[in-house]
Amino acid sequence: MKSFFREWARQNHGSTAVEFSMVGIPFILMIIGIIEMAMMFTAQSLLQESTFTAARLIRTGQLQQSGGDKQQMFRDAVCDFAELLIPCADIQFQVKNVPSFADADDIPPTYDANGNLQDTGFDPGEENDVVLVRVVYNYPILTPMMAPILSNTGASKRRMISTIVLQTEPYKTD
Repeated sequence: MKSFFREWARQNHGSTAVEFSMVGIPFILMIIGIIEMAMMFTAQSLLQESTFTAARLIRTGQLQQSGGDKQQMFRDAVCDFAELLIPCADIQFQVKNVPSFADADDIPPTYDANGNLQDTGFDPGEENDVVLVRVVYNYPILTPMMAPILSNTGASKRRMISTIVLQTEPYKTD
């Protein structure tokens, strides 16, 4: 009986499978986490560029001179660029006319209990006005072990904010 256990302990037929089971799961989670971080950085880049594109409509006066719903036109401009990776329904924004560039620092974003940006109205201003444009997206973190590391909201989400403060051009022609 003693020799049977000694012989059994020396065999290593399943050692590769055991070693892979110990290393494989963390390795796969790490790869998934890297892919998720790449998606997160791509979403942030899309959000920033879509904010820039939509803010250009305000800067040049195209939005203010349009005849339709200005807020919907702005939303469409943001969503057209970001829809590749960000659902349009999850994008929140503030457009606010401010007295000066220095005053834009005094307007922090405010959030409700669910972490959504509170609506402060939509005011793209007129010519030569200073306008604060803030676009927010709460990116859902899907990898379970990455949520405590990547989340900045307390939930399994990463809040991404893109802010532009601009002065509108003198676009009216008489």
